Amino acid sequence: MADAVAQTSQSIVSVLAGRRISGVVTGEREILSVAHVLHGDEVKILTQDGRELMAQVVGRDPATDLALLRAEGLKLPAVSASQGASVGELLLVVGRPGGVQAALGFLGAVMPERGFAPTGATPFRGVSGGGVFDARGGLVGVANAGLSRGELLAVPAARALNVAALLARDGRVPRGYLGIGTQPVHFPGQADQPENPSGSGAQAGVAEDGPGRRGPGSEGRERGGRGRGERGGRGRQGWADWTGGGWNQAGPRGGGPRGGGPGRGGPGGGRIGLTIVQIEAGSPAQAAGLMLGDVLLLLGADGIHHPNQLLEAVRDRSGETLTLRILRGGSEQDVQVTLGER
Repeated sequence: MADAVAQTSQSIVSVLAGRRISGVVTGEREILSVAHVLHGDEVKILTQDGRELMAQVVGRDPATDLALLRAEGLKLPAVSASQGASVGELLLVVGRPGGVQAALGFLGAVMPERGFAPTGATPFRGVSGGGVFDARGGLVGVANAGLSRGELLAVPAARALNVAALLARDGRVPRGYLGIGTQPVHFPGQADQPENPSGSGAQAGVAEDGPGRRGPGSEGRERGGRGRGERGGRGRQGWADWTGGGWNQAGPRGGGPRGGGPGRGGPGGGRIGLTIVQIEAGSPAQAAGLMLGDVLLLLGADGIHHPNQLLEAVRDRSGETLTLRILRGGSEQDVQVTLGER
């Protein structure tokens, strides 16, 4: 493991942002780190070979709590994504808050495409922004210790590197939206809908699918704040029921159907959908003919069980045309909708 730490740590830098955190080199001049402690537009970084460089904050993505830095003359090897870490594989978390530090983790479930995943590693001071690697040195995720108390989570590598590419190109990450407010509804005794929950936890309640969520938050800043496009914001507690492979059976806060558990809304089973309670004027939802009282059952082939699952499902798909299965007037029908961008 010492050789693996030595290899991967070449792509990890120290980021001096009020307090020391870590950063992952993703390109010739680019470094990916966490956004919640980067309050200015310029920060100092320290490289593994002792150089001190100034870096500009190119952009921030509140949804993933990632920020991209750009430093001239970086000249460090960039990380490469894992080719597929297996469940049960040991993970190596590497940070550089000052000197190199490392911790062992464990991949307990398949890494989700969206949201955050547990690493099984014990967080250490300054680990946020560090890399989570497989045994072959491939990047599995970018570490963040500021999301859940006492737990080290990670943005999956594929999503993190995609965010880095978008920030490098545009300085922002475009967000898809439907323009609706929804709340869960449970149909007892009906056949379960297909399950493929994705995304992150949140308090149950009415939620719009807009992208205006604030980031996971940090010390001294509001956690789970509301943004322009969301009702029922995400608090720190909201991550507690994400297991890496889907929602905990009880759902967030043990709320049964409120949590949008995997296919079942209560002890007797049944089907869960999202009732549309608000439609934004001029939105993609209105253009597609969706109506108040419609119940969303499927997005493509995936069941939708919770408002924030819908948020995550459309967030990275602006401009795409999707098929929604809805229940209207007692009968199911499919509706085509093209997601907007914010």
